[in-house]
Amino acid sequence: MRNPLAIFKIVGYSEGISFLVLLGIAMPLKYMLDYPLAVTVVGSIHGGLFVLYVMMVVYLKFAYKWSVTKALLGLIASVLPFGPFIFDAKLVKS
Repeated sequence: MRNPLAIFKIVGYSEGISFLVLLGIAMPLKYMLDYPLAVTVVGSIHGGLFVLYVMMVVYLKFAYKWSVTKALLGLIASVLPFGPFIFDAKLVKS
């Protein structure tokens, strides 16, 4: 990889956006308008991006010698709305 942190930033933002779309658009479509296909499609995309994000955190933990705490915070950020954005802004930069 030429610049793993740049790739991680792209993956993180993509994962974060897909999570917000899942929560804010696809789930209301499913439960308010009885349109479950939105969750199926967006959920699948988000799931793939989530797995890629976790793999990137593990890779960066070893490649950049991140502390266990930093890696765990990255993993926790992956399950919180806006988490990847905050993690990138606060911890990856330091």
